[in-house]
Amino acid sequence: MSSDLYRMIIKTVRQLFRKFITKSVLSNDKNINPMTSIYDIALVDIQGRPVTLSAFKGKKMLIVNTASKCGYTPQYARLEELHKKWGQKIAVLGFPCNDFGGQEPGSEVEVKSFCQVNYGVTFPLFSKLHVTGEGKHPLYKWLTDPGQNGWNTQEPTWNFCKFLIDEQGKLLHFLSSDVDPLDDRITA
Repeated sequence: MSSDLYRMIIKTVRQLFRKFITKSVLSNDKNINPMTSIYDIALVDIQGRPVTLSAFKGKKMLIVNTASKCGYTPQYARLEELHKKWGQKIAVLGFPCNDFGGQEPGSEVEVKSFCQVNYGVTFPLFSKLHVTGEGKHPLYKWLTDPGQNGWNTQEPTWNFCKFLIDEQGKLLHFLSSDVDPLDDRITA
């Protein structure tokens, strides 16, 4: 065997060994979380201010992609009811999105006004973002990537899909558009 081939084999074995040791140590160390924390994701609220979800640590979070011109738009009233009744335990967070049927064409100012005038919305709303496709926001990447959230691959299929996060920032449920915001899976 040539010395060049021998060095290449040794180098490859060392690289594989390092990968194995690193993976083994990480998987056995309970203090290291390989998942990205949802609390670290940068967001912008509907008024243009930068925020993170760390403000909601210790509460469950119900993350909902919303739209003003959708058949499910009346869910805003139920989301507001959930916010008023359970707001100390569950943070309702609305993320306007124009990805499905062009049903959220307005600006942030128009969305905020629509929600307040028509449904009395007081729960936090965020700037418009993409929940699917190439421009998918990092929040929705986290929600739909099991490498980050621990298990879920389900993307929103329409407006008013819901993701329930527990008090420690772990994804509990994906709920489709037709699930009522006061469903037992959310309020239990």
